[in-house]
Amino acid sequence: MIIVSACLAGFACRWNGEDCAHPQVVHLVQTGEAVPICPEQLGGLTTPREPCEVVHGRVLCKSGLDVTEAFERGAAMTVHLARLYGCTQAILKSRSPSCGCGRIHDGTFSGILIQGNGLTATALLQAGIAVQTEDDL
Repeated sequence: MIIVSACLAGFACRWNGEDCAHPQVVHLVQTGEAVPICPEQLGGLTTPREPCEVVHGRVLCKSGLDVTEAFERGAAMTVHLARLYGCTQAILKSRSPSCGCGRIHDGTFSGILIQGNGLTATALLQAGIAVQTEDDL
């Protein structure tokens, strides 16, 4: 079983209220091989919501609002669900402050990418779950 970002599975849960469906991820969910999750919604954030980026280990909205606790809560719940479903792999949305793996936005809201992982990707990796993004498919 694989845990996947719900936006990649076609759910309109991104910060802007849209999805970014990826055909392979949609297929995995349709065939029962994957469980879709949105860590940001699990953490209690609304859809749509302000864009957020990681800034010095904290997650801040573009307005400056600190939403780190919601991101941490969503990450913990994602790990919990991954364990419940016996997931050993994850396919997450690239560059996201939750799901990004390998590269995330630099915290300046300018589109610049830096090396790093989002909070959920980090939590899953620490739990021993292999993480990749749709860019790796």
